[in-house]
Amino acid sequence: MATSDQAESGSGGRAPWRLRPWLLEGLADMGKQGSGAKAQAPGAHHGQRWWRVMCLTGLDYFSTLGYQPGIAALAAGLLSPLATVVLVAVTLAGALPVYRRVAEESPHGEGSIAMLERLLSFWKGKLFVLALLGFAATDFLITITLSAADATAHLVENPHFTSTLHGHQMAITLVLVGLLGAVFLKGFTEAIGISVALVGVYLALNVVVAVVGLWHVIKAPHLITDWSSALTTEHGNPFAMIGLALLIFPKLALGLSGFETGVAVMPHIQGDPGDTEDRPAGRIRDAKKLLTTAAVIMSVFLIVTSVITTLLIPQEEFKAGGQANGRALAYLAHHYLGSAFGSVYDASTIAILWFAGASAMAGLLNLMPRYLPRYGMAPHWARAVRPMVLVFIAVAFLVTWIFNADVDAQSGAYATGVLVLITSAAVAVTIAARRAGQRGWTAGFATIALIFLYTTGANIVERPDGVKIGACFIAGIIAISLLSRIARAFELRVTDVVLDQAAERFVRDDATRKLRFIANEPDSRDEAEYRDKLQQIRADNDLPEDEDFVFVEVTVLDPSDFESEVKVTGELLHGRYRVLALESSTIPNALAALMLHVRDLTDRRPHIYFEWTEGNPFAQFLRFFLFGQGEVAPVTREVLREAEPDRDRRPRVHVG
Repeated sequence: MATSDQAESGSGGRAPWRLRPWLLEGLADMGKQGSGAKAQAPGAHHGQRWWRVMCLTGLDYFSTLGYQPGIAALAAGLLSPLATVVLVAVTLAGALPVYRRVAEESPHGEGSIAMLERLLSFWKGKLFVLALLGFAATDFLITITLSAADATAHLVENPHFTSTLHGHQMAITLVLVGLLGAVFLKGFTEAIGISVALVGVYLALNVVVAVVGLWHVIKAPHLITDWSSALTTEHGNPFAMIGLALLIFPKLALGLSGFETGVAVMPHIQGDPGDTEDRPAGRIRDAKKLLTTAAVIMSVFLIVTSVITTLLIPQEEFKAGGQANGRALAYLAHHYLGSAFGSVYDASTIAILWFAGASAMAGLLNLMPRYLPRYGMAPHWARAVRPMVLVFIAVAFLVTWIFNADVDAQSGAYATGVLVLITSAAVAVTIAARRAGQRGWTAGFATIALIFLYTTGANIVERPDGVKIGACFIAGIIAISLLSRIARAFELRVTDVVLDQAAERFVRDDATRKLRFIANEPDSRDEAEYRDKLQQIRADNDLPEDEDFVFVEVTVLDPSDFESEVKVTGELLHGRYRVLALESSTIPNALAALMLHVRDLTDRRPHIYFEWTEGNPFAQFLRFFLFGQGEVAPVTREVLREAEPDRDRRPRVHVG
């Protein structure tokens, strides 16, 4: 029988293949960088021309042409072109100005979530960001599943495969999602070059389909008159049509996707040689070009494709089971340009839809580590790419199964995620403009925010499945985040300890003898407070009168912060009492960090003295977890035990 070492090494003495090291190989770049507002995405220092980065955004944005015209026709019927005009107006006059301002306010890829994060503090800010992350997860994950489902629809409905693949939509969609996960498990590198090729070919093919469709409409003028007559018969006067189009518009919100991604990829933009991290003017300018160009291109395509699909495709073909369901432009490509061109169009559409899922996955892997590790609300393994990929793919499998790989069924959840993010961006820029004293912009952005609030509300009422899915993601993120924070509560959680000149002098003056500190909760800070505290500590611990002590007091700033720098200020009060005043997000972790810093600075083990706190232990733990206070002594000791496993080097904790 082989020994355990032999079994591990395998035949031929090869190095062992272990699952855990492979899964945890390398940390997510954004997880490392997420602690700072100026973090940049991987490879950002090289930079790319803005139009190339636009193609990366276009994986998500332009790929919606694969299903948007069909969804619009299904939702609006003969009113599809008019409803699409409303969508384009909201895009160019609403979403575009909002995200141009977001690019200006948040040029490092954080997006509107970071803008809102700065407006709120304490736990309400953290919980608000977690809620937005839930909707962002809805947006990106549904992008993966919906795009894969629509890629499957294009494959199954292709005349060459429909007889053999029909009825296997679920299996094919799961395979596509699984292949997407395999790409990221192997290692996802720079995708901009592939994006340029995919987007270029896809848009060129769509130009051909659009031109041919318009030509057939021009050749048959009766199509327009028949459509106009049908509209008048069905909806009456033009004002009624416009009103109905406004009501239908929220169902077309899928056509607004891509703006949040456009801001997220900003760090990839080259910008100008003179750009600085504080003010990357060239990057901001080129990001605005990216957003504007993408919006204009998409707007033209949306209007043209809505016209030709409405006029040239029978309405029954858009319904479930119809040949144009989820693939209206592919239907026209096959019908007017032949099977060969249609198959090429299908292949291009399948490729960009599948790779749109890759764009969404990259967004998830960038977004979550940017926030959750800073909040202490992610397990350690969440910083590694591969475990997170497995989690996201597992959730994508579940969503695909729940929605039965149906494009129409998922559109509501997708639209909800998109609209919530755009609405939050509109609110963020409204507040930013108001704080800057820009009354005109404030009024304009407030109007846009109200429009998107209405659109989001109407979409939720019409298709509540989207907000239900979003609520599930929010609940899951909050639950996992809080459990992770509890599990990591006793980490050191201090990025640095900075002593001012007086504080360092107090520490070094005592370095020749025992270093003794008294943890004190400041009250009136009068002489009696320090005198009585000192007498009590000496009596409880049988310490002689000639022992010197330094008081340590911690002021809690924002207890919802997980990590923070500890600033230490030395004060001499009432002519005799030396006090170290600390600022931190939690008292026990700050005290533990100070003791370890003093030990390393003086090479001597410090002693810190506490008094027991009265109260229920569970209530005290909640005070510590939520407000950074509670029963300080045992928590400080536990933090020290985790940070320094060697008992002979660990600072001593005394409780009287």
